[in-house]
Amino acid sequence: MEHKARSIRPFIGAKDFEVSRNFYRDLGFGETILFHNMSVFKTQGLAFYLQDAYVKDWIDNTMVFLEVEDVEKYWNELLALNLPAKYENVKLVPIKKYEWGKECFVHDPSGILWHIGEFFN
Repeated sequence: MEHKARSIRPFIGAKDFEVSRNFYRDLGFGETILFHNMSVFKTQGLAFYLQDAYVKDWIDNTMVFLEVEDVEKYWNELLALNLPAKYENVKLVPIKKYEWGKECFVHDPSGILWHIGEFFN
């Protein structure tokens, strides 16, 4: 089977849609509103859909991995945003190093866990 894929876009939910929209814009994603209850957020050709939908089991088990070129730079920019002070339930977990690379973690306002990582190659 031959694929000529152009992108992959996960759907993620939000406990409070407006708060999550603000959070992702603060992270530097551009938003395009698709419907009153769904937006697509993009950065550098990558995208995901944010829905005004909250199913606790789904949200609690959602993880997204974002590969970045320089995780230390990304981490320092995250710290500068001071997101935990601005958004309830947002948590930042410092960089951890592994045999494959390194990553830090961001819990969004709904509880979705973002892995922000860099591979050693």
